[in-house]
Amino acid sequence: MNAFEREYAMALDRKENPQSGSYTNYLYEKGLEKILKKVGEESTEVVVAALSQSKEELIGEISDLTYHVIVMMVEKGITLEDIAKELDHRAQKQGNLKPERKPITQR
Repeated sequence: MNAFEREYAMALDRKENPQSGSYTNYLYEKGLEKILKKVGEESTEVVVAALSQSKEELIGEISDLTYHVIVMMVEKGITLEDIAKELDHRAQKQGNLKPERKPITQR
């Protein structure tokens, strides 16, 4: 079992077997909006760390984001296998470069 599988199994177990004092259960109790808020916060922290912090600090922030995304996946019923299948599907595509988005302009 790799680290992603272990974290997913733990998050799923907490969802099915709540434990008092568990941060993961706290997130589930607060609901999807709280989980999404944490995903957003951690995403921002990853960006900031990538721009201005050490590799070790960035690894810590990526780990925090990964944990919260896994909790969101469990909450939404998405498995690691679902993600693996999508990544496999995308890996088969070639020439999938999308044009740059138009800049946002003030009117």
